[in-house]
Amino acid sequence: MRQGGHEPAWYDDAAGRLVRPYTISNGRTRPTAHFDLLTMVMATGRRPVACQGPDYARVLGLCGGPVSVAEIAAHIRLPAVVTKVLLADLVECGALTARAPAAVSADPASRTDRALLEAVLHGLRKRL
Repeated sequence: MRQGGHEPAWYDDAAGRLVRPYTISNGRTRPTAHFDLLTMVMATGRRPVACQGPDYARVLGLCGGPVSVAEIAAHIRLPAVVTKVLLADLVECGALTARAPAAVSADPASRTDRALLEAVLHGLRKRL
C-alpha cells in the first residue's frame, strides 16, 4: 500500500497503474458473456477458486449489493471491456449473478422524458 493511501503497491502516483489493463484479463478483449454498461451484477457469497487475484477481489468487494458494470469499471479504474472480462469470469465461477437492464419500449415517444433531459441539461450547464 502507498503511505496514507489505499492503492496497492502496483499503482504509482506519477505513472499510474504499473500493470497494463490487458495483462489483468490475460490479453482477452472479449468477455464470454454479454454485458451492457447498465447490466447489474451482485455477489452470490460464493468464493471462487479459479478467479483469484487483487482485481477479482476488488470487484467482489464492490458487489455486495446490485451495482452496474459502468460503476465497477470506474471504481477499479479499468477499461469497460477489461472489467467485462473479469465480470464474465466471476459469473462463470458462480461468484456473481448478472441481470440485464430492462428493455426499453419500441415507441420513441415513451423512451424520451423531456423533463428528465432538461434537468440533466440544466445540471450540466451549472457545472460548466
